[in-house]
Amino acid sequence: MKILVVIIPFLTAICLGRIIIPYILFVSFKKRLFDPVDARKFHQTIVPRLGGVAFSPVQCCLFILSVVVLYKVNFVDLGLNTAEVFPMFMLLLCGLVILFLVGIADDLVGVSYKWKFMAQIFVAALFPLADLWINDLYGVLFITYLPAWIGMPLTIFAVVLIINAVNLIDGIDGLCSGLILVGCLFLGVLFIYYAAWLHALFAFITAGVLIPFFYYNVFGTARRKRRIFMGDTGSLTLGFSIAFLSISFAMNNENIKPFSEGAIVTAFSTLIVPVFDVSRVLFVRWRDKLPLFKADRNHLHHKFLRTGMSHHAAMIGILALATFFCIFNLVAVQYISNNIVVLCDILLWIGFIFVWNAVEIRKKRIRAKKLDVLHG
Repeated sequence: MKILVVIIPFLTAICLGRIIIPYILFVSFKKRLFDPVDARKFHQTIVPRLGGVAFSPVQCCLFILSVVVLYKVNFVDLGLNTAEVFPMFMLLLCGLVILFLVGIADDLVGVSYKWKFMAQIFVAALFPLADLWINDLYGVLFITYLPAWIGMPLTIFAVVLIINAVNLIDGIDGLCSGLILVGCLFLGVLFIYYAAWLHALFAFITAGVLIPFFYYNVFGTARRKRRIFMGDTGSLTLGFSIAFLSISFAMNNENIKPFSEGAIVTAFSTLIVPVFDVSRVLFVRWRDKLPLFKADRNHLHHKFLRTGMSHHAAMIGILALATFFCIFNLVAVQYISNNIVVLCDILLWIGFIFVWNAVEIRKKRIRAKKLDVLHG
């Protein structure tokens, strides 16, 4: 019976997304609100970029409505300490509204990175304000309990990093929405396992509204006016949403879920690909003495495309990589220490990048030889 707590809102979110996105497409074409076409973009046709407008309203309204119905009908005992958990969700919804407004402003008229960064820090600070922060590393780096004066700033830094990592990974169709969809389903199932029903509810609502967007983003065609991007409105709010779910799962708090030894490693498994990729890109820019925040074509999806893979193949490959890390970490923490699992993650990532760089070089040499033959 309890599974209906998440299944019904999940299906409702899918239906609402399916209804709302065509209206966003209609308004976007009517008012000519398109993603600009330039040398850095892969698309060369007009495509609306306001798909993310559908996310936060569905997340906030459907979550609140579901919680009210649950408490009014009272057909299932959620076993929650509402005084402890509700402030976390109230400030989550507050942060989503703020990032929603910032995202729309950026998608329509542009917002300087300084103001976006300040907004990200502000919403990240809402988590510690609601007593949601990383208070335990579960033995990672041989550290367990974290005092508030360390854990709270660490949480703010982690939230800002996650939001930007999700925003920067949004480079090809279906990639950002697919990664967050995988993360929400993964964490949502784990929250169900630990009977953290409100967190599972939010995770599945987020996953539900992403499914119709994923379809329009990946399989929609620009010629039929059925293709759409999420824009910063979507990537900012999705980054904040997955940060909330990951930190909630990682926090050692019995009012959220029972203690589990590998919680922090499992929680951030869903973010390994975007966070590691952003870290790698920033390191390469620093090493080559390039501006750290200047856009380039060195992200993971660019590397996949340079080997000749199609956009869809690259997207599926990266989602498969993210799913592998989720499953690997979930299983590994049951048998080996968190430190070894984290080390394995880092080594696997470095090994993967090393192999892929070799593949890139080989493909580049083959193309160069073909050009030499053609011009020879």
